Amino acid sequence: MNLKKSLILIAIILLIDQISKIYIKTHFELGESETVFAWFKILFIENEGAAWGTKLSDILPVSEGLGKLILTVFRLFAIFGIGYWLYDTIKKQASNTLILAVSLIFAGALGNIIDSVFYGIVFNESYGQVATLFSDEPYGQLFYGKVVDMLYFPMVDTTWPDWVPYFGNKSFRFFEPVFNIADTSISTGVGILLVFNKKAFGTKEKES
Repeated sequence: MNLKKSLILIAIILLIDQISKIYIKTHFELGESETVFAWFKILFIENEGAAWGTKLSDILPVSEGLGKLILTVFRLFAIFGIGYWLYDTIKKQASNTLILAVSLIFAGALGNIIDSVFYGIVFNESYGQVATLFSDEPYGQLFYGKVVDMLYFPMVDTTWPDWVPYFGNKSFRFFEPVFNIADTSISTGVGILLVFNKKAFGTKEKES
């Protein structure tokens, strides 16, 4: 996989990711959902933190605002690091599997960093209303945007039987997290590295 193919893949993922997020922001109120299948819903939520909605202020003694800023700046450094990793793997003619995986991770990370950096200054609030793109009353500032999530797969939504210790009569839902196209891209790239580790970090000659 050469640089041109990698950039095309990244551009396609970014385009799909941002179109889906902008559509959700401009057509759904926060918390609104649409059932596609019993096991798949479009559910609009906004993530102010890291994975699974974790906030830095939940871990460190910092304010929510400062925690958000630190997280966004960290993501910016991370995206430069991943970008260099991708450039280096292509330059060294690493295996196609590795280039594919890093391209997916880079595209996903870039997709979410766009939300974190810019969405706060281009959208107004989604709570109780449908947001407007390029609003005169944006909900935040540069670096204080919220990541848009919408893909929800509650494939199992039930209650534990009475006889199960501790969990009896408590609700059980699988799969609980709500995510987006960028998250899917990152997870797929990481999954490729884990499952095809030897192939990814082998040479191009060995792969062929």
